[in-house]
Amino acid sequence: MSAPDSQQTISSPELSASELAEIAPFGVERPVAAGELLFEAGEASYDLFVVLEGAVEATRSNGSDEVVVATFGPSNFVGELTLLTGQRRFLTARVTQAGRVLVVEQAEFRRLMGTLPALADTIFGALVARRELLRSGEGAQAIRIIGSRYSPEAMSLRTFAEHSRLPYAWIDLEEADDVDALLQTMGLGPQDTPVVITPTEILRRPSPGEFAENLGLTFQPMPGYIFDLIVVGSGPAGLAAAVYGASEGLRTVCLDAEAIGGQAGASSRIENYAGFPNGISGGDLTARAAVQAMRLGAVLNAPCEVAGLRTETGFHVVVLSDGSEIPTRAVIVASGARYRRLAVDDLERFEGAGVYYAATDLEARVCDGTSVLVIGGGNSAGQAAIYLGQHNCKVTIAIRRDDLTSSMSQYLIERIAADPKIDLLTGVEVQGLAGQDRLEQVTLQDIASGGRQTMPCSGLFCFIGASPATGWLGDDVLLDSDGFVLTDRQLPEAFAAGESARLPLETSTPGVFAAGDVRHDSMKRVAAAVGEGSSAVRSVHERLAINR
Repeated sequence: MSAPDSQQTISSPELSASELAEIAPFGVERPVAAGELLFEAGEASYDLFVVLEGAVEATRSNGSDEVVVATFGPSNFVGELTLLTGQRRFLTARVTQAGRVLVVEQAEFRRLMGTLPALADTIFGALVARRELLRSGEGAQAIRIIGSRYSPEAMSLRTFAEHSRLPYAWIDLEEADDVDALLQTMGLGPQDTPVVITPTEILRRPSPGEFAENLGLTFQPMPGYIFDLIVVGSGPAGLAAAVYGASEGLRTVCLDAEAIGGQAGASSRIENYAGFPNGISGGDLTARAAVQAMRLGAVLNAPCEVAGLRTETGFHVVVLSDGSEIPTRAVIVASGARYRRLAVDDLERFEGAGVYYAATDLEARVCDGTSVLVIGGGNSAGQAAIYLGQHNCKVTIAIRRDDLTSSMSQYLIERIAADPKIDLLTGVEVQGLAGQDRLEQVTLQDIASGGRQTMPCSGLFCFIGASPATGWLGDDVLLDSDGFVLTDRQLPEAFAAGESARLPLETSTPGVFAAGDVRHDSMKRVAAAVGEGSSAVRSVHERLAINR
């Protein structure tokens, strides 16, 4: 059994005597013997273990051997963010020195986190810090994704893992000296890729949904259980709703068709959100909100696609794409909007293999040092161009308009003009894509003259406006002509008077609310979305009180 890198020891913090006394009523003390397993990789177990006497180590499997990832002594607690996310254990915890542990079961752990805020802060901070250490260290080897950097299927798996903040290791077949030999050592062939290796299974060509299901991150039906609130979408509006809903005692679940964080979670940088003077990446902002919601008791599941909504007497039913049905007393629609797709041939063939709809660290690593094209003149396009330039890319922004002033914030325009790695092409549109297994070049056409130019391009980043994600809503929820949800005063007069009057952010269906980019005439700003998601919860409380 090999030892961990000293920098990967995550045994701190030690709990003080007073903190141990506070935890004691929530758990059951029991003796443990050397060699005893507290839990195994792959288990769907979520108990917190506090070491009172003795020692415990966390390990990952390395074939026939085990690698020590972390050690825990007296006054340490064993566990990381899986205790909140519901992900199955990806490490094994074994007692190495006999002693005693305090076992805090999941329900009591949730109660502890809700009733002892100071202690909860200590535990919560450690869980988050441990996850980040595991993502960058030896623990990441417990889950491996194997594929080509140019494979759209592999990119979708990596995107899900990155947005979900999973500890995982990426094995790029493009860097292997002998791909066949590498795969044969694992009993695999090229036809099996991309592959995900988890502690319990080898997944051949899985979808992100199958990957999530193996890890225990998909929604688990609860027969006979009715939620107080289901939030559809996990962008800033949805996460704010989940935070406020859970904090105010509502039994809350948040569902997202792709990954936690939504469109904002894929933003390279958000610089106009109050409280972050130097800006913050969308992934970091939404990840913080997600763990905050889970800490307060909300359940977050992704990918978990909602396919329909219907209203029954006294409650609503959210229908998932797999046919599962979830009853709830209220719904907040925060499914947002998705970037439109270019109307060019071969687009689908290159999506995930050179055509992207986000510019995060993942896409930047794939395109590092190459020529890329950013399509669009909004703030998202500007932030993406700057971020890609910082990752050694030669960036060209292409827009149909004559300049950026009508669509982009001035501070971004000035920064782009001053960046020697960024060029701006105006009055052009994309006419063609070309490449073998991946995108290699793009053809642009001048709108006025019709002239064409072809340029090398390893990454085309599309930020060309958005369409609302409302196709799953039933006919009872009124939409505008573009498909955005109408709420409160935006509704026809018939919905504005008497006992049937709609509450703030309520749709044409009582008990169904909308917040964020999915709503008609929304501001399309992170701060506004957070405000709407939070405000919608207040209206939920009012509607539930009326219906009692």
